[in-house]
Amino acid sequence: MPRTPLSAAALLALVVATTASPARAQTVTVFAAASLTNALAEIEAGFEEETGHDLVVSLAGSSALARQIQQGAPADVFVSASPDWMDVLEAEGLIEPGTRVDLLGNAIVLVAHGRDGEPVEIGPGLDLAGMLGDGRLAMALVEAVPAGIYGKAALESLGLWASVEPLVAQADNVRAALALVAAGEAPYGIVYATDAAAEDDVTVIGTFPSDSHPPIVYPAAAIAGRDGAATADFLAYLRTPPAREAFERQGFVVLGE
Repeated sequence: MPRTPLSAAALLALVVATTASPARAQTVTVFAAASLTNALAEIEAGFEEETGHDLVVSLAGSSALARQIQQGAPADVFVSASPDWMDVLEAEGLIEPGTRVDLLGNAIVLVAHGRDGEPVEIGPGLDLAGMLGDGRLAMALVEAVPAGIYGKAALESLGLWASVEPLVAQADNVRAALALVAAGEAPYGIVYATDAAAEDDVTVIGTFPSDSHPPIVYPAAAIAGRDGAATADFLAYLRTPPAREAFERQGFVVLGE
């Protein structure tokens, strides 16, 4: 039986349907704090499946990522573990106006090597230096990386910093600090609660009081001049139920909802 020729309208619809997805598929490069490793692995798969875009995630300490953006690294989105580094980029005109949101909250905890660490009460009376003995306290860089900055602030507010400062082993980012404790190279460490939840070879033995350090907030924003449709799609996806569930599975508190 001879085929009926397609009308012009039908032919146009067919062309649009077969070419729309490849045409709109783009790559979104996300610079994100290392503490988001597990959550973003889940979000990456869901975002790519739902939108057809390709997500490239670069994970490191927020300070290192911010400096790379300052130097012109081709990031589309920055998710920082600290408002301070986002403030720095925003002050320099490197954040697209109107795209910044406070995305997540977190807590910092004291972890011990192994699975059977004894709980302690974290307060001014804690003899953390005595607990360490000849060992080291693993922390992210205390002057640059948010987890280290929060940890130092908490120790200072509790009157513990002076006694443990000589015993601190600083790592480039919070996941590296966690790895030191998990491997037994440091008996204790200060990391985010979400990082501790992702590692089987450490025990959370105490949570630092929330009033002992500045609020832990993770802002997200598009980089100036890189707020295209795919970037907007990703920032919107971070607010969807699947993304929220991924964050909450890792122990984050989703803000603004």
